[in-house]
Amino acid sequence: MEALRGEKVRIFDTTLRDGEQTPGVSLTPEEKIAIARQLDKLGVNVIEAGFPVSSRGDFEAVRMVAAEGLAADVCGLSRIIRKDIDASLDAGVDMVHVFVSTSDIQIQHTIKKSREEIVAQSVDAVEYVKDHGRICLFSAMDATRSPLPFLKEIFGAVEEAGCDIINIPDTVGVAIPTTFYHLVKEICHTTKKMVVDVHCHNDFGLAVANNLAAFEAGAREVQVSANGLGERAGNANLAETVMCLHSMYGAVTSIKTPYLVETAKLVERLSEVRISRTAPIVGENAFAHESGIHSHGVLERTDTFEPGIMTPEMVGHKRRIVLGKHTGKHAVKQSLSEMGYAPDESQLQEILGRVKDLGDKGKAVTSADLQTIAEVVIGELAREKQAVILKELAVMTGSTLTSTATIRAVVRGEEKVLADIGVGPVDAALNAVRGILGKETSVKISDFRIEAITGGSDALAEVVIGVENGRLGRKVTARSAREDIVMASVEALINAINRLMLLEEEEI
Repeated sequence: MEALRGEKVRIFDTTLRDGEQTPGVSLTPEEKIAIARQLDKLGVNVIEAGFPVSSRGDFEAVRMVAAEGLAADVCGLSRIIRKDIDASLDAGVDMVHVFVSTSDIQIQHTIKKSREEIVAQSVDAVEYVKDHGRICLFSAMDATRSPLPFLKEIFGAVEEAGCDIINIPDTVGVAIPTTFYHLVKEICHTTKKMVVDVHCHNDFGLAVANNLAAFEAGAREVQVSANGLGERAGNANLAETVMCLHSMYGAVTSIKTPYLVETAKLVERLSEVRISRTAPIVGENAFAHESGIHSHGVLERTDTFEPGIMTPEMVGHKRRIVLGKHTGKHAVKQSLSEMGYAPDESQLQEILGRVKDLGDKGKAVTSADLQTIAEVVIGELAREKQAVILKELAVMTGSTLTSTATIRAVVRGEEKVLADIGVGPVDAALNAVRGILGKETSVKISDFRIEAITGGSDALAEVVIGVENGRLGRKVTARSAREDIVMASVEALINAINRLMLLEEEEI
């Protein structure tokens, strides 16, 4: 691997095309533009914007992305048919990606042409693209099930025609990294002028591994998709591929890695395909620790139970200590300290015991839970640190009424009452909570999520709220769970505000 350190790798992103090939996903042109801008900000080299000939809507989306003036090259996908290529050219793309099937099974059952006809038409397509002054990428679709002599023949023919980049796709995801390495190495050995690129599918979970094997074999461009979107099981994941290249191989890409989580979250929101909590790099648990041994080690030195060669800051993530039945004393003490509590040893042991009891009952112990336990165990001193104490909440809503919430609370020792409106009962209640704080305390809600934990109309709703103070740049998150979504939202917000105020008081 040391020999590969410093090698440059181009990142070809297919999120806009493969995202739409994900079952159940359909992106609007505006959503495609938003993703394209984010990918450009991230620093990808090529953005494949879609298949312009497939529909009028896809043509317009590709045209709009190409007109954005992005630093990345914008690519359009085309079969080796002139009307396809013309559609890409008319959309104003920088690069045309032409493809044709080369495996016997696909030739026999889809395009039904002879190999000689396929080679001749491929050469014609490449020459047509180059005659129009565009970058040309040629893909031998289903390359990993194609005869090697035919692959060499068709790649050699398009190279003679002036092709810039050749793509070796593992179209149905059947390649094993070792065999894919040898295939790519053989093609690289016979290729003189073209960049070798790969496109790997994840049917057996090997897409990223195959991308890396291809890099080891000599490929210097890899195709990826944000969050691994794509048909069937998806494509090689952008964040995983990039961070492996950077951290394990010491390779060089143009990717600004602190934007990886931000990019993943945007694509998650627009595609409505959720990121798994345990997803590498960008998942909520990617840098989370619960085990007592792990959390203790991480608090002492982060690389004891993290890769070290990759940190949460490198990818735009944050490290979290999660409380539960496996939690150790050091993690609880650290979490309490961040909340502003300083229990003595006996109090700490009692708090730890209660946290473990909750965890044994299958409950995820949140910051709100820990705060409640700490207040009971530590006693009056902790209660005095609560800047906001809710006394009463009333909400009025209906089909012909503007949602209105009235809140009565003690704020820094002074009882206050305030009413406010919103677009719904939750919004009205949260507006009332923020309003009752007064102008001297500016709190912005930066994150708000609701999840039904159980089934049915009376499901227990877990609300997660993040708040931040723009003046001090501090941000905290708290949770609450109730059958009443409005009450859960208000409790979560007040818990978060109290934590934020404690932190502010320590800094003053």
